[in-house]
Amino acid sequence: MDITRTAYGTWSGGRFMHFGEPISEDRFIAAIRHAYDRGIRTFMSADVYDCGGADAMLGRALAGLPRDSYSLVGIIGHDFYSGQRDGSKGFPRFTHPQLRAAGDYASYLRMAAEKSLARCGTDRFDCLMLHNPDSIGYTSDAVWKAMEKLREAKLTDRLGVAPGPANGFALDLILNFERFGALIDWAMIILNPLEPWPGSLCLPAAEKHDVKIMTRVVDYGGIFHDDVKPGHQFGERDHRTFRPAGWVEAGCKKLDAMRPIAERHGISMLQLSCLWNLSHAAVRSVIPTMIQEVGTGAKSIEAKIDDLAALPELKLSSDEMEELRRIGDNTGCMALKGGNPEHTGEPLPDRWTLTNDLTQVAERWHIDPHTALAYTHGQAA
Repeated sequence: MDITRTAYGTWSGGRFMHFGEPISEDRFIAAIRHAYDRGIRTFMSADVYDCGGADAMLGRALAGLPRDSYSLVGIIGHDFYSGQRDGSKGFPRFTHPQLRAAGDYASYLRMAAEKSLARCGTDRFDCLMLHNPDSIGYTSDAVWKAMEKLREAKLTDRLGVAPGPANGFALDLILNFERFGALIDWAMIILNPLEPWPGSLCLPAAEKHDVKIMTRVVDYGGIFHDDVKPGHQFGERDHRTFRPAGWVEAGCKKLDAMRPIAERHGISMLQLSCLWNLSHAAVRSVIPTMIQEVGTGAKSIEAKIDDLAALPELKLSSDEMEELRRIGDNTGCMALKGGNPEHTGEPLPDRWTLTNDLTQVAERWHIDPHTALAYTHGQAA
């Protein structure tokens, strides 16, 4: 079963990623079953979340359901088995030279895939994605030959790449598509009407190389759920406190400018964001974060699941698409990760200088890295 139009990720619910109020274990599992019962049939987990804890809870939630009635997407690539966590930076990528040489990539990926499957209570993924690659992960033949072996071993039916969690990696993804597009079925990027940049830069290349796109952060930090308003109080550990000051106020102002389009079609603001994404030819799936906000006036996570599950079959017009893009234009709003002309010195796990290969990618796709990837202002999108 391929990835479906709507999907649910285990980062929802606040237990494994710090968004909103963490829901209880029982409610977390029940929310996944609620999504299934409402017709959402793709479920995604990353093995690094709670060092396998998210996999195990997803497995419990899906236990007893017909295996051919849902699509299971795994994400592997952070080595929490032998690597040491580096504070908020997390665990190292399995490709870190201090952990292993290229000749050992295949054995690590096989081990990680099999352990993740065991926790999920099944013997195969419908799609297995490489999680937040470093520059090696995007470009290494050894990495992608190892991923191909996982498909040949029937541990997964499809392969994909999932950059992030931070935004960027546009040229790296395009290079990845050009080199390994014959192997890659799916890629997951950040995209929504309040963040058309930089994700939309890679969409033409994805379409050319027949790579289907799944989009996350469709809710823009909860703004499109329509219960994060000016003055909203975030918890002390909420990831969204790292966004620039004023981002909620700026986002809500733009949201109100978009609202007439949603009202014209009789849809919610989350549905508008989903449909804007899906109206791009390469985009085939949306996976917003389901956040239980703190406070008595917040929508329940179950109501947000219902909203996503009720997404209508609708294509926005080209004029509506462009109007939403214009309102939400966020070009230059942040420093991007991945290959970037602003980076100097030694490569970091999530940021590196432009190589000759990336420069040539930019030339082929008529992308000027010094303008298209530049951080030009510090205001929220």
